Amino acid sequence: MNKSIFITGVLFMSAVVSMAQEVKKVEEISYNPNAKGDTSKRSIKSAVVGKIGDANITINYNSPGVRKRTIWGGLVPYKDVWVTGAHNATTLEVDKSFIVAGKVIPKGKYAIFTIPRKAKWTVIINKNWNQHLTDDYLQKEDVVRIKVKPVKQVKLTERLQYYIKNATGNKGTIVMAWEKIEIEFEVIIKD
Repeated sequence: MNKSIFITGVLFMSAVVSMAQEVKKVEEISYNPNAKGDTSKRSIKSAVVGKIGDANITINYNSPGVRKRTIWGGLVPYKDVWVTGAHNATTLEVDKSFIVAGKVIPKGKYAIFTIPRKAKWTVIINKNWNQHLTDDYLQKEDVVRIKVKPVKQVKLTERLQYYIKNATGNKGTIVMAWEKIEIEFEVIIKD
């Protein structure tokens, strides 16, 4: 084997190991599987697509970053209706009828809003999904409102994200995580 090829290979492997260690250090500080190499200061368009039972679920949202800002009680005021993302309303689209907090909701596209508070949040599913921020928000168009407890997280989630978890049978949970807070609510697909 050529000595220069061997040395080049050793140097390459050292660089790979060093980069892996740096990634691990970053992951210990901040967690966001959707933000690979993310350096944008803008709120990026994001989506999650998944299934609960035989229903297809799509959540479209704009994902802001923490960027060393005070989020709760700062950028996002307590006690105000929030778009739970950035720019346009976060949308939830389900192709089967579903149940949230005992309320049967017809298949379709809806907006997700929240009212953050320190101890309890209100999650709102609203009929008017085509909105910019809360400019056109009307409480009379709410389909359901539920109270949820925000859960503190150890790791920082730099960029707001939604995901679906615990999807077994016809039940699953929709989660929103940002900064060091997670909220979630259960969705049951109607048979």
